[in-house]
Amino acid sequence: MTVYNPITRAADSARETMSKSRVTSWLIGGRDGGVSHTLRQGLLAALMIMIGSWGVGWLIMAPGYWLEYHPALQPLRATAAGTITCTVLLMLGALLLLRSWLRLSQRINGWNDPNGVKVMYRALLMWGTPLFLCFPIFSRDIFSYLAQGGLLYIGHNPYEAGVSELPGWFAAGADDLWAESPSPYGPLFLLIAQGVWHVSIDMPDMAIPLFRILAVFGVVLMAVVIPRLARAFGSQPAWALWLCLLNPLSLMVFIPAAHNDSLMIGLMLAGAWYALQRRRLVAVLLLIAAIAIKPIAMVVLPFAVLLTPQSTAHYMYRIREWAVAGVLAGVLLFGGGWLLGVGIGWFTAALGAGAEVLQGAPVGLLGIGVGWLVETTTGVDSSLVATWVYGAARIASAVVLTVMLLRPRMGNPLLWSAYGLTAVVLTSSVIQPWYLLWILPLFAVVHIYRGRVLMLVILLITVMTLAAMVGQLSVAQWLDTLLIQIIAAAVAAAYLGYLIFCDPNTTGLFRYPEKSQRWNAADGWLHIGELSTPDRSWSADQVYQEVRR
Repeated sequence: MTVYNPITRAADSARETMSKSRVTSWLIGGRDGGVSHTLRQGLLAALMIMIGSWGVGWLIMAPGYWLEYHPALQPLRATAAGTITCTVLLMLGALLLLRSWLRLSQRINGWNDPNGVKVMYRALLMWGTPLFLCFPIFSRDIFSYLAQGGLLYIGHNPYEAGVSELPGWFAAGADDLWAESPSPYGPLFLLIAQGVWHVSIDMPDMAIPLFRILAVFGVVLMAVVIPRLARAFGSQPAWALWLCLLNPLSLMVFIPAAHNDSLMIGLMLAGAWYALQRRRLVAVLLLIAAIAIKPIAMVVLPFAVLLTPQSTAHYMYRIREWAVAGVLAGVLLFGGGWLLGVGIGWFTAALGAGAEVLQGAPVGLLGIGVGWLVETTTGVDSSLVATWVYGAARIASAVVLTVMLLRPRMGNPLLWSAYGLTAVVLTSSVIQPWYLLWILPLFAVVHIYRGRVLMLVILLITVMTLAAMVGQLSVAQWLDTLLIQIIAAAVAAAYLGYLIFCDPNTTGLFRYPEKSQRWNAADGWLHIGELSTPDRSWSADQVYQEVRR
């Protein structure tokens, strides 16, 4: 129930007035405005983000590079007024995009609306197009991709050498985090990055759209496959698209930041789809390609291949699928690494991925705390003790995965891969905001969720988006970065407070009294824990909608 405080009443009055004006009615649409108004509001948000990124987005850091060739940027990037204006636009745009995403779920005629998927596709196109024209925001990993591709190009092994081995690496925009750190990416992605370096060696700014096209390809893969998997498992395609692709975290990570996570997830889901169709070779190749982009996809591989056999009740069926996938993965990944000249570095680097990042996850903080306590009491080096804690957490996650894979009664393999990947993420010493995006599709294609669990996901997406945006502003060195970040945080806090406590259309989404529930067409609404132990091991006859095989 919405509490109508003075701010809420003022907002309602302003919205009512604007809905009657010819100038603003196309955007506001009144209290009963339709989907088209929400789509336009999201478009306006994306345009605000685009313009804001021109002032505080990441650029190649060579002195005068962009300002020399693009003098129009001078007022936006080199002055306090321009930087502050762009910061405010960026934060307001991010929050308006969040509001548009939330309102879109309320404006369609139920998740079973036959036009729901088309609406989601329209939203993705309208909101994503301006974001393609942003300067990199949210993260500057795109420049690290380029630098690691450059390392491979000049004959260095990115799994042994940091980007500081590359002449002019800092001016190329790479974060100094990667100066002496091995690459955490797979050999296929490094090969692609090498190609981008080669193409853009004389025009480094060309690398941004090239990596972005690659990321958008991953988004397209997800947009095609997610509805198909959702129909097959009895979830709602429109809901799965809304949750996985249209939330502001996904849009920021996949398009302006051009993270390779979108390509990994797209290949991973495509592999699961072909496994469900019993096209074993295509499925395994796609899943291996996902691992060759980001090795974390290894967690999903042994689950996803179990969508192929008629039943998972017999261990011989499982062993057959694991053997086929394991042999192909070994030949392609290890053989490919050898041919590329990087050996098995991708595998060892993946096991230690995140070691160069500030340990901020629960396990990371636990390692730091235990290390400090042991060093204080025994004199043993705290970093060594922390490493033991992180190793123990990895072993614990491996045990969880093994137990899940060997249980006599296995649930839906894709859903169980979501549980397994969640366990791996939670036992990691570092958790980045985009890790959530690996997991969401694996849950969403099987069930719709509501109640407190959905509220928690919305809050996580909101906090992660805003925290990363505030912390990743590119501000000229002669300007006060802390002041700009304080302004960004203040704008974010004010608008977020309005959405949570004052906006009559969104406050209810943050005040769910109901317990967490999940739904699919086969079971209806059930408490979130009621399907944890299946009555029998998963088999192909449990597919809700017949898949063309």
